[in-house]
Amino acid sequence: MYVSEGDVEVVVPEQGEGNSDEVFYNPVQELNRDLTVAVLRAYREREPRAATYLDATAASGIRGVRAASEGWEITCADVDPDAVELCRENLTRNDLAGTVCHTDANPLLHQEYFDVVDVDPFGTPIPFADAAFQGTRNLLCVTATDTAPLCGAHFESGVRSYSAVPRNTEYHAEMGVRILLSALVRTGARYDVAANPILTHASDHYVRTYLELDRGARVANATLEDVGYIYHCQQCLRRQTERGLTGDPPPECPNCGHHVQTAGPVWLGRTCDPEFLDVVRSRVTADLATGDELRPLLQTLADELPVPTHYDQHRLTKRWGRPAPSMAAFLDKLRSGGYRASRTHYGGTTFKTTASVPDIRAITGELG
Repeated sequence: MYVSEGDVEVVVPEQGEGNSDEVFYNPVQELNRDLTVAVLRAYREREPRAATYLDATAASGIRGVRAASEGWEITCADVDPDAVELCRENLTRNDLAGTVCHTDANPLLHQEYFDVVDVDPFGTPIPFADAAFQGTRNLLCVTATDTAPLCGAHFESGVRSYSAVPRNTEYHAEMGVRILLSALVRTGARYDVAANPILTHASDHYVRTYLELDRGARVANATLEDVGYIYHCQQCLRRQTERGLTGDPPPECPNCGHHVQTAGPVWLGRTCDPEFLDVVRSRVTADLATGDELRPLLQTLADELPVPTHYDQHRLTKRWGRPAPSMAAFLDKLRSGGYRASRTHYGGTTFKTTASVPDIRAITGELG
């Protein structure tokens, strides 16, 4: 079938039951790909010398073709010979130049440098992480679609893949974000590479992050200062964080005496650069079909408080036996109480605040 995205048209196999051996194309990820285009536009202004782009797990080649249409010198890599032929066909179809390699991306990334590397595999990206940090000069773009392991729903798989302990909490999507970032930051640090998240989001059962890379032992050490642990009480919902690779969880919850779960090591720092988000938002143009979703997403990301976990207002009010007020009134009440508060992109009723759970309950009580 023929698919149009942005300024390109590509041919992809029909997707559905019985086509499991065909080259994979996921239409749900159009927002992901549109955002990648906007990021590439914005990043070229941030780093004008960046010119080369690797689509490391190319499949149909749609990411590489779209990057080529934006003027990038692209390379598409895939181990599937059918995917390789499809990539070549789609470049030719759009009268675009590019290199297509029938190879696993790992040896390629050990042999060559690319300014921007995009790793968007089926499942976990970790098998590509070591090579990616050695073969990427400026910007590493990573998608993880194994959200159940990342979020702690498939616990053992998450531990194996990410060398961390994920916990299936009410902020499970953000747990996935912070487990992924921790694993990537720690991988980069092994090679004296600092990985700084400049845009990260969890959407449609995947996590996507864009990491700007810097080199040197000192800057790599600095990124590790934002890796640590979350101590979470399922009874009273108290959360406590601790920076450092060695955790020291409390023996019990200081608030209620209940058992405390430990998650980590997780990333505790910022997941986005608000200034970069503003530039990306300005590069979401009419040719991007998901622009009406992207603009509010980017604005919400820019406004999110840089604190490690979020709450769901509906879950809290149900727990307290109260009706849920409007989110605007709820957040305004927290701010008027002297706390910072913001919406999050994890859901329409999710929010972040510097207030504790008892303070949230007390301050917003009259709204219920």
